[in-house]
Amino acid sequence: MKVEPLEIQDVKLITPSKFGDSRGFFSETWNGKRFAAAGIEGPFLQDNHAFSAQRGVLRGLHCQVGPNAQGKLVRVVRGAIWDVAVDARRGSPTFGRWVGAEISAANWRQIWVPVGFLHGYVTLEPDTEVIYKVTGEYDKAAERGVIWNDPTIGIDWPIDPAIVILSEKDTVLPTLAASLDLF
Repeated sequence: MKVEPLEIQDVKLITPSKFGDSRGFFSETWNGKRFAAAGIEGPFLQDNHAFSAQRGVLRGLHCQVGPNAQGKLVRVVRGAIWDVAVDARRGSPTFGRWVGAEISAANWRQIWVPVGFLHGYVTLEPDTEVIYKVTGEYDKAAERGVIWNDPTIGIDWPIDPAIVILSEKDTVLPTLAASLDLF
């Protein structure tokens, strides 16, 4: 397993080892001891699986606050995404900054997005499936979000904004500046 901190050191890119032969492959995508040694600890309380039929589906920027705040370990089993983490920890030296990486079935990477970050992604291919482990259970009352194209954050999404497909709730999210303290 290869672990690389991104520009914001708390966000990590993980590439699990993959062992293949004529039958296919085997990969250990989560191991509590190995991930803990790399600074990625659970416990993980829930697994989520999202399917997006079209290229350009953008989900985010989301987080949960309070006792059900979530760290997320994200991987793609079909297709590809551009995955983004935004530091929402007021007082952090990297508050409001973002990091991103392509996560795909082909590159077999995962990304660790710790508590205190907004998370979002856009699909780069149709028929993309994303699986992610979270450290907090879903709590509708704790849901928060920031608009995907907040100009003060300035995320460089690798897709034409004219083709972005959003949920209704993601079209009306506030900017980071207008959000109450998240973390």
